[in-house]
Amino acid sequence: MYSISINGDKYFKTELEISNSSIDGTINDRLIKGDYIKINSHQFHFLFEGKSYSVDVVKLNAEEKSMVLKVNSVKFNLQLKDKYDELLHNLGLDNLAAKKVNDVKAPMPGMVLNILVKEGDQIKKGDALLVLEAMKMENILKSPTDGIIKKIAAIKGNAVEKNQLLIQF
Repeated sequence: MYSISINGDKYFKTELEISNSSIDGTINDRLIKGDYIKINSHQFHFLFEGKSYSVDVVKLNAEEKSMVLKVNSVKFNLQLKDKYDELLHNLGLDNLAAKKVNDVKAPMPGMVLNILVKEGDQIKKGDALLVLEAMKMENILKSPTDGIIKKIAAIKGNAVEKNQLLIQF
């Protein structure tokens, strides 16, 4: 049994059984029954209550149990929680499952064009940290976690190698 948040709206008591070509189950005690065809690893076609739905998996993060789906060109953000996730949340321990990230390393060789933070800054997950130019393209490196900048090892204008330390939290 799962709870699903769709664009922030929670649906409890979700039980779905998915086979090779059909989905059966309930969402908030409403019977769900439909058929689907897998087009490729990120595209599906559903037939539900006599209506046709084209579904694209835009983003999937299995670690965070989240995904972005595009259903007939409309995007939906889904967050799944099982009974253990709910228990951890109720106990205030849901952050223990998150992987602790202490530093940001260069994902590729390049040149540091700009550093957007300074030591001591409080940052949130997804905040822009620095701009790295690689293969004539500017790449904005974002924070993988919430935290405080402890040390900036990168220097504006200097070249960096892949996996070189850039920022420590």
